[in-house]
Amino acid sequence: MNAPRGPSGKQFLEILARLPARVWLQAILGLIGFVILAVLGFAVIAGVAAVVLVVILGFKAKSWIAGLFGRRGPPAEQAPRDVRQVTDVQYEIVDDKDDARR
Repeated sequence: MNAPRGPSGKQFLEILARLPARVWLQAILGLIGFVILAVLGFAVIAGVAAVVLVVILGFKAKSWIAGLFGRRGPPAEQAPRDVRQVTDVQYEIVDDKDDARR
């Protein structure tokens, strides 16, 4: 009824203890390499985000400074709109309810 569940925690540690030193060194170097790649990957992503943020803030600062030292005085006038002709129309409201009763 009881199916084998595999090695217990103590047996697993004994299996690891029997591994040669070469395997341990490879595992440690692999782990260090993985951590370095993860940190560098995060640094690259964070660096790109920082550069984009600096560029956006640079453009905003440029337009803000240009507005500070730009010409003083009334704002530029808007271009005149096309003149449209308005026609006055007379209309009459017809109530159909009264016509139906007659």
